[in-house]
Amino acid sequence: MPEEKYLRKIRSFVRREGRLTKGQQRALDELFPVYGLAPAQGEVLNFQDIFANDHPVHLEIGFGNGKTLTHMAANNPDTNYIGIEVHRPGVGNALLQVEEQSLNNVRVICEDAVEVINQHIPDQSLSAIYIFFPDPWHKKRHHKRRIIQPSFVEQLQQKLQANGILHYATDWEDYAQHMMAVMQPIEGFTNLAGSGNFSERPDYRPITKFEQRGLRLGHGVWDLIFKKVS
Repeated sequence: MPEEKYLRKIRSFVRREGRLTKGQQRALDELFPVYGLAPAQGEVLNFQDIFANDHPVHLEIGFGNGKTLTHMAANNPDTNYIGIEVHRPGVGNALLQVEEQSLNNVRVICEDAVEVINQHIPDQSLSAIYIFFPDPWHKKRHHKRRIIQPSFVEQLQQKLQANGILHYATDWEDYAQHMMAVMQPIEGFTNLAGSGNFSERPDYRPITKFEQRGLRLGHGVWDLIFKKVS
């Protein structure tokens, strides 16, 4: 038999799933059928049907425990929010917050973000995409696993509407520089802080407890905000 070689599939995450609490399990069982999306293979989502309105749609990739996602949704009821997170306890937490705050403008997807972007998000359908504190893969030999790579950014660009916003945040300076280096040569984006500059944290991105702790310890946080201009 000839030797067969398989290319390792690149994903946007590494699954590190802990035990679900009873509340998280209840949320997945009872709330995911209401607020969750599980598109079929190759199905392209129709946001107007999903939300029963034509409000702008914002996407957060890797929403963690859902605090930022639900904060933004609660403060912007005339904007619809899609959140993608592969960590089921985090999805459960987000659903519990959606229930507690009676948020009708949030839907969550528990799948790999790269596959969701490729298969299920319509082109030119999003007004904003957020990627806050993605896994930095800080060891140099692991940098190729970082989600912010030119090919992925070009896919995101296709999903954004004209004047749509692409916003990253990280507390790893090396990753911030990596993001900037990836973004600068891609045509069709403009840096809202000026070429090569990082942005101030906008009001719509809340400071998480994790971020507050890091700031107290003297850790920096870098925001990069780009607008699609063509």
